Order: sequence, then structure tokens, then C-alpha cells
Amino acid sequence: MCWDAWVAQLVKRLPSAQKLRLLEELEDTWLPYLTPKDDEFYQQWQLKYPKLILREAGSVPEELHKEVQEAFLTLHKHGCFFRDLVRIQGKDLLTPVSRILIGNPGYTYKYLNTRLFTVPWPVKGTSPKYDEPGIGAACQTFLKLNDYLQTETVQALEELACKEKANIDAVPVCIGPDFPRVGMGSFDGQDELDMKNRAAYNVTLLNFMDPQKMPYLKEEPYFGMGKMAVSWHHDENLVERSAVAVYSYSCEEGSEEESEDDPQLEGRDPDIWHVGFKISWDIETPGLAIPLHQGDCYFMLDDLNATHQHCVLAGLPPRFSSTHRVAECSAGTLDYILQRCQLALQNVRIEADSGDVSLKSFEPAVLKQGEEIHNEVEFEWLRQYWFQGNRYRKCTDWWCQPMAQLEELWKKMEGVTHAVLHEVRREGVPVEQRNEILTAILASLTTRQNLRREWHARCQSQIARTLPVDQKPECRPYWEKDDPSMPLPFDLTDIVSELRGLLLEGKP
Repeated sequence: MCWDAWVAQLVKRLPSAQKLRLLEELEDTWLPYLTPKDDEFYQQWQLKYPKLILREAGSVPEELHKEVQEAFLTLHKHGCFFRDLVRIQGKDLLTPVSRILIGNPGYTYKYLNTRLFTVPWPVKGTSPKYDEPGIGAACQTFLKLNDYLQTETVQALEELACKEKANIDAVPVCIGPDFPRVGMGSFDGQDELDMKNRAAYNVTLLNFMDPQKMPYLKEEPYFGMGKMAVSWHHDENLVERSAVAVYSYSCEEGSEEESEDDPQLEGRDPDIWHVGFKISWDIETPGLAIPLHQGDCYFMLDDLNATHQHCVLAGLPPRFSSTHRVAECSAGTLDYILQRCQLALQNVRIEADSGDVSLKSFEPAVLKQGEEIHNEVEFEWLRQYWFQGNRYRKCTDWWCQPMAQLEELWKKMEGVTHAVLHEVRREGVPVEQRNEILTAILASLTTRQNLRREWHARCQSQIARTLPVDQKPECRPYWEKDDPSMPLPFDLTDIVSELRGLLLEGKP
């Protein structure tokens, strides 16, 4: 039941009625798909999927393979992969894939209503601390892989642009170790900068899954491709038209046996991991199932992620992947949220003698902005972080001080709200002014109360109790009624009711 809901959310990219019509039209038939053993496989790939590029393992430096694969195993040994407790259609579900986000210090990546926080890789000018030297070495390795994949992505984008300019259809979609690289044409400064920006990967989401330990995997519903580890989806929360690069490592023992050419086998080999691609909601063009062998890399260039969907088809062995992305972080970095806090607290005046909080302005727009930022800090950062327990401490203490700082700033915002409530309750405030203030803040306070109730319930849910101690959700910030250190109660039900009553009283 949980897995069905999980997959349903991942494929949800168009209205449900549209998907139902598609499935009804298919009835009991499968859409066609191709594997490398089909004669027209590479022709269809070049024609319909030219922005999908595969770099076979042999074209990647052997030393890099060794380092990356050791880094995967090191992180796994130290327990750094975690299943996420995500929120889908009002229900909490545990993801079948275990993950860790590594990337630029202070960056986050949000998916399925869950904000992941980077374990920082050591970019120039930084020196993050790690709980184990091996974890630090692994993060360094994934930064090295990131640099390599950036270079490969820019070159692939240049090759794609050259082919398009020359009106050549035969784009090199699958590149082995002996493939002659195309000479680059000339690009003006803006084109070159644009390509680099679209390959400026700032995070990698590492994934791990052992299909043998999963009691149930959903069947691919449109083509009959077999068991899925991840259902059809577009990668979300990315910079528009940015590339995605994926390094795949399936843990086969000994040498791989290539069984795609077995004439007795229909469709893809279920023992081998594949990535599936299809044009979004197109029932005419055959899909592709591309086998992923140890160390293969694939690249989704330009707008491919927007126009096509992909899925991951499970094989037999455990598999790791490193999925490098240009995450859309305009509202997802520590610097961003600290600037937002500063903006909200510009309206605060601390009384020198008493230390009490007073406000410089009761302008409704200023108050509204402050309460919205108050909610953003609490529900997009503090509660998101603590809902994941102490998992990040297994890797690094990097986020400890920033989260403590955010909690202190949030507490000051509780004082701001208290000051606003004091003003609307004050005798002698003109009715019109009171109503303007109430109208400005009531929606935010109502949202705050509803979300606090929801997050508190999530932390107490049955599925949350099944998690290991270091991963159990913590409802934080939380305080008991009449806590002298807090200016307002955790439960805002009575306050919201009071404010609604005051607003009704003030209406003619």
C-alpha cells in the first residue's frame, strides 16, 4: 500500500484524468519499448532522444572508478544513507531508496515536501569537519567526480550544439572508450558561459538500494519493463534547462555477463539495472530501456528532463548512484534564509533598560512580511531539519551552529509576534488600524497553528516510531504551556480564535 502511494506520487505530473485516459486507452496492451538488442534501438535513440548521452564505463578513467566506488562503500559502511520519511497526499511514507545529499556548504535540495541538507564537500576556501576521516575522503571524491562530470557535460553540450548548427542528425548518444571525440566549433562568450552554467552542478543526491531486501517493487505500468526502483518522473527543483549527470554503480560480483543479446529473452534483462526513458505522455514513440553496467554514466542535457520522463528499473544486485544536479537554490541556501531573518528583524527595537522587544513600525505590509518569514524559518528550515532526527551528526557537525543560530532568530520572531498581539489588544487603537493589522497577520498565524499541529502529529506517527533512534523525528521547536522562556504558547488555537473575534467585532 505504501509503495503504491509512493509510486503514484512520483508519476504524478499531469492531471489524474489524463493519466487515467492513457491507461484506459492502453487497456491490456503494452506500449512498445526498445533495448540494445533491437535493430532500431540506436536509430530511435538518435532521432527521438538525442539529448540523452551515455558514457560507457570504459570511457571513464579507471582511477576515478576505483575512488568513487570505494567512496560509495565507505559511506555505506558508516551508515550515511538514510530512507526519507516523506509526505505524500497527507500521509507519511518511507522511501524505498536510501539517500544522502552531498554538495556546496549551506545548500539544500527539496523533494516530496522534504528538505535535505548537504553534507558539504570541501570546495575551495572551506574546510568542513567530518565525524570520520573516511567520510571526508568520500566527500572529496564526489567533488572530484562532480568536476569530471561538469567537464564531460560541457563537452557534450558543445558537441550537441555543433551537430545542431551543422544540421547533423547522428548525435553521438552512446560513447565507448574508443569513440573519437568531435572537434569543437567556436562559441561566443555568452554561449560558453551558458553551457558552463547549465553544468554547474552544486549538489549530488546519492542513492542506494538492494532489491533483494525490498519485499515489494511496483511493476512498470506502460511498457511492461518489469520491476521499478524509481517510477516515471521528471527530476524536480532544478535550474531550468540545466543538465543532470548520473554515475551508476551496481555491485556485481565478478565479471558481468552481457545477456541483452539472448534471443530467448523478450524485452530487457531483469537481472541488470536499466534506466528507462519515454517522451512525456506520448504513446506513439517507443520507450528506451538502457542497461546500466558498473561505472556507466548518463547525461540528460538541455530540456530533456522537462520533455521526457525517466524511471529506474531494478536489477538483482545492490546499486549505488550519484546524481549530479544544478539545484534551484534561490530560496534554499543558508545565506538566503539568514538574509530573510535579517529582513524580518529590521523592524525590531530592543529596549536598552528592560531588554523587551518593541517594533519600529506597525505598517501592515511590514508585519505581514515578518510573519511570513517567521513561518518560513520554522517550517521550511527548523522543523524540516529536526524531523530528520540526528542523522546529519553521523557525517558532520556542519549544520549544528547554523541551526542553533536560526533557532535564536526564530525565537526573536516569536517576540515580534507577541509585540504585535500586544498592540492589537491595546486600548485606544483605532478600529480601522486594528483591523488592518489583524488582516495582515491572521492568515500567517492560522497557517502556523495548522502546521504546528501537523508536524507534531507527524513526529508521533506510527511509522516515525519504527525509525532508528538517531533518525527518529524530533518535534522542535516545542515547549510546554506556560514556559517562562517563551513569549507565546506553542498551541495558538486560543490566540487565533481571539483574533478572529476581534476582527469580526471591528467590522461594521
